[in-house]
Amino acid sequence: MDRLCCFSSSQLGEGRWYSSSGKGKSHEGMIKFGFSLVKGKANHPMEDYHVAKFMQIQQHELGLFAIYDGHLGDTIPSYLQKHLFANILKEEEFWVDPPRAISKAYEKTDQAILSQSSDLGHGGSTAVTAILINGIKLWVANVGDSRAVLSRGGQAIQMTTDHEPNIERGSIENRGGFVSNMPGDVPRVNGQLAVSRAFGDKSLKSHLRSDPDIQWTNIDNNTDILILASDGLWKVMSNQEAVDIAKKFKDPQKASKQLIAEAVKRDSKDDISCVVVRFRG
Repeated sequence: MDRLCCFSSSQLGEGRWYSSSGKGKSHEGMIKFGFSLVKGKANHPMEDYHVAKFMQIQQHELGLFAIYDGHLGDTIPSYLQKHLFANILKEEEFWVDPPRAISKAYEKTDQAILSQSSDLGHGGSTAVTAILINGIKLWVANVGDSRAVLSRGGQAIQMTTDHEPNIERGSIENRGGFVSNMPGDVPRVNGQLAVSRAFGDKSLKSHLRSDPDIQWTNIDNNTDILILASDGLWKVMSNQEAVDIAKKFKDPQKASKQLIAEAVKRDSKDDISCVVVRFRG
């Protein structure tokens, strides 16, 4: 059963509008989430997509949360929003070997995207996915620079790896690519892409990876908050700053809106998307 409610749209200033904002909660109501997304200043459609919902499956309650940050169009993040979690849950091994199921589903989803490039185009997307099983076990996976940060006892713990070209230069060069470092710009794969792993990007795929880094943790009494966000937030805010802001709000939707408002105040020009999950109170 999906629990999703309370969408709204509102102006954020400087001509920016929330694409969407909303909130929901687990079946028992103990775990709450909120999300907000706002379009950046670039002259193209919104390229950030999200998932935030709870569902019942095989007598388990799953919380499914994700951010997909597209580039060169919105078709790939839109495809991921529709298909990636479904593909993960289709894997027979999911309940006995979640990391293997997640990895296989990421690979199969990327292959499906590449095989449909005539329809989906040649853009790409990052992904950060979080699966909460029965409110007690959390599996997080990512490709690219969308990030998940957990707060435990108020201390920020990064649950993802930022896949940056300079960090994975060896892998890129071994595949025949190169990393550019132009003055005034971020490092880029073949002078084009600012992440070293992504879904799609057919023209660069021979030099890119799409396998996720995966981490898990138990949700204990000290676990406060989970934040998933695109790099429009993390470019201007540290993990601890984000946790400190989110902790001030018992309503995770208000927390997500405040995080975005603070990122805009700090002159983030990118699309910004944010999901906040509050585990206690």
